[in-house]
Amino acid sequence: MQFCPECGSLMHAQGEVMVCSSCGAEVEKDREMAEQYVSTEEQSEDDVIESDPEAADEGKPTAEVRCEECGNDRAWYTIKQTGSADEPPTRFFKCTECGHRWRGYS
Repeated sequence: MQFCPECGSLMHAQGEVMVCSSCGAEVEKDREMAEQYVSTEEQSEDDVIESDPEAADEGKPTAEVRCEECGNDRAWYTIKQTGSADEPPTRFFKCTECGHRWRGYS
């Protein structure tokens, strides 16, 4: 890995130079380190699950749990650690039918 001397962001290889992903600064590859560089494909966002509460819930996992508002038996959920590390995480549910939201504690 090589970091940008200008802004500190991660740089990627582009031919014989390293280019900053953020500010676009270019530096020559370090010849001593050149054999250790590993290039990977650009990251895609195909497998990213949106966590914004207002975002579409498509792609989030679902659980078989009953909604108190409409009686539907399926809801999307996310898991977050809301307490201290020695407490179980909290599951946040959203009904797939009516959109009602609630919390589930383990």
